[in-house]
Amino acid sequence: MKALLPQARGDYAAQSPKIKDFSALDGRYYDAVLAAYASGVVHGDPDGSFRPKDTLSRAEACTLFQNAAKAQAGQPPVPSPPPAPSPAPSVQPRQGGASQNGWLQVKGTQLSNAAGEPIVLRGMSSHGLQWYGQFASPGAIAATADCGANLFRVAMYTGEGGYLSQPAAMKAKAAAAVDAAIANDLYVILDWHILSDGNPMAHVEEAAAFFAEMAQRYRDVPNVLYEICNEPNGNVSWAGDVKPYAQRIVSVIRAHSPKAVILIGSPTWSQDIHLAAADPVAGDNLMYTLHFYAGTHGAELRGRIDDALAKGLPIFVSEWGTSRADGSGGVFLQQAEVWLDFLDARGISWCGWSLCDKSESSAALRPGAPPDGPWDQSHLSESGRFMFSRFHS
Repeated sequence: MKALLPQARGDYAAQSPKIKDFSALDGRYYDAVLAAYASGVVHGDPDGSFRPKDTLSRAEACTLFQNAAKAQAGQPPVPSPPPAPSPAPSVQPRQGGASQNGWLQVKGTQLSNAAGEPIVLRGMSSHGLQWYGQFASPGAIAATADCGANLFRVAMYTGEGGYLSQPAAMKAKAAAAVDAAIANDLYVILDWHILSDGNPMAHVEEAAAFFAEMAQRYRDVPNVLYEICNEPNGNVSWAGDVKPYAQRIVSVIRAHSPKAVILIGSPTWSQDIHLAAADPVAGDNLMYTLHFYAGTHGAELRGRIDDALAKGLPIFVSEWGTSRADGSGGVFLQQAEVWLDFLDARGISWCGWSLCDKSESSAALRPGAPPDGPWDQSHLSESGRFMFSRFHS
């Protein structure tokens, strides 16, 4: 509008009622957007939405430029193209726990309950059990459920003094946390949390033994999802490392648990979902994790999600934070709100990082918060207050 139609104006009273989500528009852009509507450059979505914080497709951007050029030349704008198929579920996703929804399944790109209805899981991830295991206690998990979550993620680090250093102790802590989540009717992600050991193939035998035992233990329990490689990173590839690892571990789990949902990571800290979309793992009830931190990651990763969904790849955000990617900085609540609105519109489940009182901005609890709960607003950090408020969004 500034370049092609700098003199155009739009009357607030006449144009703003056309924009269903006008309240979400930053005031800096009122004049340009109202002028664009008045000039016929913008028509909005069929439901009247402008989506001021969303990204544009190439087709939408081209249409805007064409319409502005037509208006500059005094010609009528080109017709709006039909809207692209929405990746959002066709009905309002259900929430609730396992007693209400039963065994989960993946239908197309959507996580669904036993009846085939779309479902969204929202909850919290523990921090490393070797450091903050007290916040994965039965009391902490019950308090998380009481705050509205229907999901808990048990982050069992493999390196950093975790499972590879003390397998018996970490296995016992992880199983106790899973059992507590089950007792509170939560769905629960059992997370093989690789980080410094960035290539999952480095410890594939240990992973196979662990998941064989856990899948046998929980074979008849609908609550449990398996996240088989948290964040592959370093000099790893999808085709050469992560996919062969996933094929091996999926087959191990399926030998004991034929229908549990399995979550698969990708290179670059579970951000390279485009590689998985081009060459997915064969099997049913498989989803692919995307991790983001609101202070570091933005529209590019959201575009990657939409591209992956369009190719039929089911996405599950098993870890995200309000901070920068290192857990500090922020809190970036405006960016986090854009992200969660984006996920909600697409029926994508998520798990926030992290339920602990560590002195960093991504932690959901303030230092000294009681590990077993209950928690009120004074116990929650700025990040925690925001995350907990979105369990029922």
